[in-house]
Formats: sequence, structure tokens, C-alpha cells
Amino acid sequence: MDISNIPVGGGPALEEFSLQAEWVPHARTWMAWPARPATWHGGIEGARAAHVEIAKALAAFEPVTIVCNPAEMAEASLMCGPGIDLVPVPLSDGWMRDIGPTFVTGKAGGIAGIDWIFNGWGGLHNEFGLDAQVAAEVIKIRGCPGFRAPVVLEGGAFNGDGAGTLLVTEESLLDPRRNPGKSKADIESVLKDYLGIETVIWLGRGYEGDEKGGHVNEIACFVKPGTVMLQMTTDPEDANYLIQHDNRARLRAAFDANGARLEIVEIPQPLRREQGGRRLTLSYINFAFTNGGLIMPSFGDACDDPAFRIFSGLFPDRKIIQVLADDLVIGGGGIHCITLQEPAA
Repeated sequence: MDISNIPVGGGPALEEFSLQAEWVPHARTWMAWPARPATWHGGIEGARAAHVEIAKALAAFEPVTIVCNPAEMAEASLMCGPGIDLVPVPLSDGWMRDIGPTFVTGKAGGIAGIDWIFNGWGGLHNEFGLDAQVAAEVIKIRGCPGFRAPVVLEGGAFNGDGAGTLLVTEESLLDPRRNPGKSKADIESVLKDYLGIETVIWLGRGYEGDEKGGHVNEIACFVKPGTVMLQMTTDPEDANYLIQHDNRARLRAAFDANGARLEIVEIPQPLRREQGGRRLTLSYINFAFTNGGLIMPSFGDACDDPAFRIFSGLFPDRKIIQVLADDLVIGGGGIHCITLQEPAA
């Protein structure tokens, strides 16, 4: 479907489409083949190998489709092997969560895709032109209705419970490089119109050093309606300490769309790690649900095992696979950032 002629405005909520929780059944997971060497600071081959490992882990549970620059299809196909679909789509960089469409589900069945404005994470780099067209291309491939939204937003900047509540950060959504002049009320109006949600919970800042500018998927997420997982450090000297305590206070004071208080599950933050003077955003929040399973990161850190036990307690009916994510955090993201679920219609 060509969404180029769909006017901005008149969101999918008006047609009874809404955002589902990430733990509902999936039709597939979408990914993107890393395309921009500068993003990976000399480690693009390691990033591609990590993408393959995660794609194969996901493919044990559900179909996986990877969009890939046409010139790199042969290499990607050879590395991925059988069982993973590849489709040619021109890319600038990658990070499917942020550049792909947000899929919403209709009450009468079927799905639609939302094409948010993408400007390279508020100008993190200027080589984003092709990535800005990926959401529309995926909607065409999928053959579903498409809606073009009137705000700059990336998929890693929000997280929903599937029951009308959304988590976001002020740092990301109110960033003047993204949405200059727009107020919280302006942003909330668009989110409600396009995602069919009722309540927006505003956290403050994101992870220190997050190049993408405060994405919520590095710090907090819903694990079921009414329950939020929040990463916390115990080091008062860590810049994240005050950030996380402020966000915890906001969550404790918040009510979800059903008017209920939130339960908060705290998960430890790995020890600080830097590369080339950059802080790496090591986060267990940056995981991906899949049908019957869950792919979570490890970092060779003392917190890996405690984090795994927390996940196991929260999701006793899911098979949990822990994948070393060092080659992803070098590029500024994680497992959630490179995956995008398409809910089953």
C-alpha cells in the first residue's frame, strides 16, 4: 500500500486501532541489517554477527524478516543461513525498532502501521535519509493500512502495557531537536490519537550516555499490565543514581489507565563500562519478547545471573535465552533496539 498520499493527522485510534503489549502473540519479528560503519566504531562485523545470533534465537519461536541494503543481500543471506527471510530495502544505518513502523491492531481484526517522522534521533548524525523511508517501505511490503504521524518519534522512545498506558521520557519526546515548540499536551494528544492509549506516564531523563537521547527502552518497561521493570544502580556516585530515583518516584506517584497504582520490579544495573571515552548503556531492560520465549542480554557482568533470576521469576512460562550483547551496546543500543514485533492479527 502506498502511504505517500495519506494526509498527516486523523490517527488510527479514530478507526479503532490501538497499540498492543509486546508480549501478545507475534506474526513475526522485523530486523534491519547494520549498514553504517561509523555507528559501530569499527565493530560493524561484530554487530552483524550479533544480529545473526539474535535472529536465529528468535527464529526458533517465530518468523524473522530482515530488511537489508540490496548490495549486501548476498553477504547477509550467507551469514543468516536458512530459516530467516531477507528483503531488499535501502538503509542508512539500521536499528529497526526506531526506523520501522509501529504496528497497531484493529478491534475488527487486522493491523496497520504508523510511520513516525524520523530525523536521525534529533540529528545524532545526518545520514538518515534512507532510514526515514523504511517504515513506509515495510508497510508496503506488509500490505497493511498505513498512517503518517505528525511528530518525530522512535519506537524505542515509548513502551505500552496494551491496556491504555504508555511510558515515555521528557528528555526524548520534548527534545527541541525533535519536536520544537510542542508541549506535553500536544505530544499526548498525538500519542492518544495514533496509539489508542489513554494515559501517558512521563519519566524524566534516560540512561546517562544514551546517544539516542533518553529512550525509555534503556531504563523502564511494562512486563505486564500494572507492573513496570525499572533498572536501578546502588552507586550514589553514578550519574544514573539520581535519574533513576527520580523516575522511581514518578512511577510510585503514577496511576495507569485503569486508575491503579503501579508495581515496580527493580533490576540491577551492570557496572559502568566505557569505550573510547563513551559510556556504554548496559541495560537488561533492552530485551525482546517472542512467542513463548524472551531474548535478554548479558554483559559478562556480575549482575547477569541475578537479572536472569528476576526474569525467570517474572516469566515462568517463557523460555528465556540470554545473549551476550556487548557488540550491540558499542553501537548505542541493545536487543530491543534491533527488533520490532509485528503482532498477530
